Amino acid sequence: MPISLVSYPQSQSSKSKLINRAGLLITVLMGGLTFLLWAFLNRPDMEPPWPSTIQGFCFSPMRGAQTPMQGDFPSIAEIDEDLALLSGEAYAVRTYTVESTLADVAQLAGAHQLNVMLGAWINQDKEANKKEIEKLIRIFRENHDHVVRVIVGNETLLRGEQTVEQMIAHLKRVRKSVWAPVSLAEPWHIWLQYPELVKEVDFIAVHILPYWEGISVDKAVDYVVFRYEQLKAAYPDKRIVIAEVGWPSNGRTRKEARATLASQAKFLRRFLALAEREGYTYYVMEAFDQLWKRKLEGEAGTNWGVYNIDREPKFAFTAPVVRIPGWQGLVAISIGLTVLLLAVMFRDSSGLMARGRGFLALVAYAITTFAVWMVWEYSRQYLTPATLAVGVMLFIAALGVIIVLLAEAHELAEAAWMHPWRNRSRPVAVPGGQLPMVSVHVPAYNEPPEMMIQTLDALAALRYPRFEVLVIDNNTKDEAVWRPVQAHCEKLGAHFRFFHVDPLSGFKAGALNFALRQIDPSAEIVAVIDSDYLVNPDWLRDMVPYFSDPEMGIVQAPQDYRDAGQSAFKAMCMAEYRGFFHIGMITRNERNAIIQHGTMTLVRHRVLTEVGGWGEWCITEDAELGLRIFEQGHKATYIPQSYGKGLMPDNFADFKKQRFRWAYGAVLILRQHLTLLLGLEPSRLTWGQRYHFIAGWLPWLADGFNLVFNLGALIWSVSMLLWPQWVAPPNILFALLPLSLFLFKVLKMLFLYRRRVAATLRQSLAAGLAGLSLSHTIARAMLTGFVTRRIGFFRTPKHASSSALLRSLLDAREELLMLIALSLAIAGLYLVREDSDMLDIQVWSWVLVVQGIPYAAAVLVALISALPKLPARVVGAMR
Repeated sequence: MPISLVSYPQSQSSKSKLINRAGLLITVLMGGLTFLLWAFLNRPDMEPPWPSTIQGFCFSPMRGAQTPMQGDFPSIAEIDEDLALLSGEAYAVRTYTVESTLADVAQLAGAHQLNVMLGAWINQDKEANKKEIEKLIRIFRENHDHVVRVIVGNETLLRGEQTVEQMIAHLKRVRKSVWAPVSLAEPWHIWLQYPELVKEVDFIAVHILPYWEGISVDKAVDYVVFRYEQLKAAYPDKRIVIAEVGWPSNGRTRKEARATLASQAKFLRRFLALAEREGYTYYVMEAFDQLWKRKLEGEAGTNWGVYNIDREPKFAFTAPVVRIPGWQGLVAISIGLTVLLLAVMFRDSSGLMARGRGFLALVAYAITTFAVWMVWEYSRQYLTPATLAVGVMLFIAALGVIIVLLAEAHELAEAAWMHPWRNRSRPVAVPGGQLPMVSVHVPAYNEPPEMMIQTLDALAALRYPRFEVLVIDNNTKDEAVWRPVQAHCEKLGAHFRFFHVDPLSGFKAGALNFALRQIDPSAEIVAVIDSDYLVNPDWLRDMVPYFSDPEMGIVQAPQDYRDAGQSAFKAMCMAEYRGFFHIGMITRNERNAIIQHGTMTLVRHRVLTEVGGWGEWCITEDAELGLRIFEQGHKATYIPQSYGKGLMPDNFADFKKQRFRWAYGAVLILRQHLTLLLGLEPSRLTWGQRYHFIAGWLPWLADGFNLVFNLGALIWSVSMLLWPQWVAPPNILFALLPLSLFLFKVLKMLFLYRRRVAATLRQSLAAGLAGLSLSHTIARAMLTGFVTRRIGFFRTPKHASSSALLRSLLDAREELLMLIALSLAIAGLYLVREDSDMLDIQVWSWVLVVQGIPYAAAVLVALISALPKLPARVVGAMR
């Protein structure tokens, strides 16, 4: 009687067409909703029109890289060109200094019928102040017909560069020599703080800039009026001139104040309408964007201009105000990118339910919308080579986060909403006489003999007619360890054969290749288990019939463990392991792309020989063998049923060593097979297999790059503390991505553990904590794998002693140091920086908090592993 398989029916052509139509409908609907969302967020606001001519502009005519801080001033021709542009747009301009070519502004302005509020720059340099004042007086006298006011010093008291007495002396000196009204320019609170100043000026020149004080744009005009009236009430006999009033179009968010183009347009158009009604005298801050102010005031300092550095208006003066001008083009790009993305994601998803497709569409549209917005937002900056380089690096990092997020979303959708599972098959009953010969291989190195004897006894109880067991003990030095196992094999009979080989190279793969040379010639199937596994008597009887498919190369059962109830630590490990075997392996099986494991695995002997046996060069020889088998076009299947249980690592150090080996091996496999995985070399890999092998290891690769990110974040944070005036936190948009990825992964884990692993909330949290505790270990393994090709094989000890408390902390010393460093950085941001209440500082602090969670998890799990008597019920043992 031949062995046959009963398979679930494949999708029919009509069903595929129906599913394709459903996918198209979901894509179109989500696209429409995306358009409506953009339209809602960018609905036009009707604002008062810009006056035909305003009272005055603050005038700094530097262009491009020109900066007065280095004595680099514009030419006379450039200044004249700027004044010509402002002629007719304003009645006056305000200057800040008479240094270099700026001394000619007064004369040039007169030629364009512009009045001037002439300014002198006062600082701590006594001799420079003297020369500046003398020059101010001379220029006034030469141009007194259109110099209507004189300003001696700009925010000099605010900067603390002169005392009140010194400034009064400067004022007296100038007032004796000019006959125009004289004052000094300071923020409103300086005038209220020093009433003695008011007696020495002809008018109050006040700066009222709500943005710097964190006032929202909707309250900003009322705030200007409030401060104006406050000064008016304090000094009713003095005329008030608003010497600076404005709003930046870009920069950091200060409390409720957001520096956007729309906010700038709203504030200025509202203020100008009120100023015209109330008869205010004012100077809009400022005419042109000034790149040189970035070093003084950050990104906001460069963006106060009504005109950009190319002398073009930055916003519409009369049309309705929208948040993102030209948003229709951006939404078209977003929808186009999403359609392309969903065409790939829906390409092989005939079993994905509508809910899964809708979820993927939602995630894809959200990600592409955010990405387009992020690029647009960052591109609004004036990009220097430095900011461009930083932007490119941040964009590459953001792209990596987006790719990982999409891969995680795809796995969630398929794990939660795939129906029916396409690649599920089950064999019919087969008479025992027709079952092929199986050779079971048990590699061992320095394993406890009592444990191995239990393993062999379980194998002896297999209900299978034709099998042999080969035990290969390689390189164990102590005869007291391997002799009892040899004796027990002899006791079990001729089909149990024991080999002690010393020396033997190649680690576990070397032992398995040695076993292949000793195999019974009639064996058609090779089975491998670890030396600690107690197998189910029906393991071979249930699994071997799958090989009736001539293309079947691998049949894999999950790894499982029998000691989860011993302690809270092992219960956490068990919960963490089950996620991969009940979620990841299930979804990979749909595209014939499972990860082969070195235990509970069956391989067709002929296929194993054809691909060259086990790879002794690779520390994860099992996964590498599976990929080579796929490259030759063979099939594999995963049976999500436990047929054997082994032992977990006894302490956190061994838990880390095991995961380091798995992650390090993954990098070596990617490096060795990358051209095949990318399709650059011919193979019989399907695109689904390529996807799963690359996407499946993406989270581990992300951990590796995350370590680099964390080190960079620490360096950046220290720089923010050492040079707060020069180094700002990263752009909020880029900072939001790691926060979003972390939150998504947490929610995904909790959702799928409840849905696919049947875990309680406590068990799910325990699994998450155990998984996070390995993040640093995986990161080190991945980075090490990029620069090395071979390290020693890490054996996972069995029946090892649990670590003492101090030993456990030492096992997590790197994680503890990183946790301390991140904690100090967070504390420093709040204790050292004066702008710690700003949104970007707070968001960056939360990024550091999230980045510290895996390190805290490692320390906590290490401590739990040092408490072997802490019962498993604390986390809820999984069975």
